[in-house]
Amino acid sequence: MKNISALILLLGALFFVYACGDRAYYEHNESIANHSWSYSDVPKFDVHVTDPSIRYDIWVNVRHTNAYRYANLFFLLHEKGPAVKDTVHRYEIKLAELDGRWTGSSAGSRYANKLLVKENYQFPDSGVYSFSIEQNMRENPLRDMTDVGLTIVKKP
Repeated sequence: MKNISALILLLGALFFVYACGDRAYYEHNESIANHSWSYSDVPKFDVHVTDPSIRYDIWVNVRHTNAYRYANLFFLLHEKGPAVKDTVHRYEIKLAELDGRWTGSSAGSRYANKLLVKENYQFPDSGVYSFSIEQNMRENPLRDMTDVGLTIVKKP
């Protein structure tokens, strides 16, 4: 009886942790070849939406090395899909503080950041939506960028 109670408690705790965590509906990151992101290298992410009544948070993920020369990153987010005009929005993500300390999480000499680009977003229809991320800095190619990606999280 004691073992059954402990098992039920453990399963309940696991269920609670799983239910409260941010589970990505979609997550994919693309490596930047030779850590050199050119204007012509525009990673594309195709997302299949089955239920347009659900709300989502959409994040753009970026990773760079500690040799990256700037405190920010400008990028263009292209979106197209059913019942959506082809749209492009420009965003800026802060990568370093004024004193030079990197923001985001680090693993050795690499740093990861993410930017919420759409909050409580509801897709207008079901179908495949394409998101493309284009670097929009003055430097081409943009050196010391290692990855770029997209994460879409279902809202409760």
